[in-house]
Amino acid sequence: MSALVPPLICLVTDRRQLSPQGRVDRQIADLREWLKEAIDVVDLVQIRERDVDAGVLLPLVVDLVRRAAGSRTRVVVNDRLDVACAAAAHGVHLPADGPETGRVRRLRPEGLVGRSIHSFEEALANQDADYLLFGTVFPSESKPEGWAVQGIEALRRTAASSVPPVIAIGGITPERAVRCREAGAGGVAAIRLFLPPPAGLGIREAVRRVREDLVQ
Repeated sequence: MSALVPPLICLVTDRRQLSPQGRVDRQIADLREWLKEAIDVVDLVQIRERDVDAGVLLPLVVDLVRRAAGSRTRVVVNDRLDVACAAAAHGVHLPADGPETGRVRRLRPEGLVGRSIHSFEEALANQDADYLLFGTVFPSESKPEGWAVQGIEALRRTAASSVPPVIAIGGITPERAVRCREAGAGGVAAIRLFLPPPAGLGIREAVRRVREDLVQ
């Protein structure tokens, strides 16, 4: 497994939240421009654009990986091992119902393999991952009404029993990031927090505030 050193800050992309009215090509262009600010600022960028054709998604990931070379930032691609491999990304992020971690690692042993989980039991079953993305911890505007919220105590129990770092996601704010860290999380991940104002704080301001609190 590839070592990740907590506390980790992970930016998860959602082109529709960044550019709600744009066509896919325009959304991807906006995403490319916006992510320039993330390089050497966040620890992980998770490209979560699973419905985009590989021919459109690949140049975005290639460009981001190139920019991230030599920086603290690692780039993982959600659910798209084909794109991750073709772009020489730092890894792939698997959904909770995705293929087994070991199987993916055999296909690409040098890369990170992360996984989304939603329970303590799922964490125990995926201890061979490099990191686990646990949520939804707090209510989130990115999830539909009625989506299950796990809460801080479930995060605490999961983090205490996990070897790979457990990264909290869902409704993360700078103040809630501190609570997650106190509960044992190895870091936090978010979508909306990083969006440009007024929807979010912007990448640099969000990271400044989160990292300032996490390292105290």
